[in-house]
This record gives sequence, structure tokens and C-alpha cells, in this order.
Amino acid sequence: MSLSPDLLAILACPEDKGPLFYVADDEVLYNARLRRSYEVRDGIPVMLIDEATAVSDADHDRLMGVIESKGIAPTFEGS
Repeated sequence: MSLSPDLLAILACPEDKGPLFYVADDEVLYNARLRRSYEVRDGIPVMLIDEATAVSDADHDRLMGVIESKGIAPTFEGS
């Protein structure tokens, strides 16, 4: 299930308020700065800090590879 572009345009990390990457194949929103992912359940982003998942170095590398290879843009341009 895909998230709407309008929703993606306003999503930010609840902890650092920065942009996220939506990796649809993994059903996560990924914060590469904090190496934390937020699950998307049944098309609904779970944007709770307590439910975020810490990402290992190997998973970070894999996710960044997917983001780069698919040209996934951040949810918005950070400052």
C-alpha cells in the first residue's frame, strides 16, 4: 500500500523534526540521521518515538542502497 504524496509532504520525524525517506517495499519511513525507522501499518504511519525501531549498520547500508538506487526523495527538503 502506498502513502499519498500529500501526506508524505508533511511527514517529519517526531524526534528531530527532520525529513524522512519512505521505503515502500519495507513499509517504513526512515530517518537516516538517527538511524531509526517508523513502521507503516495498513497504510498508516506509526509516528511514535517509543515505537521506532533502531536500525543496525547493515540495515542502514541496505536502506540507503535502496533509497539511492530507486531515487527516493526525502519527505521534504530540510534546512
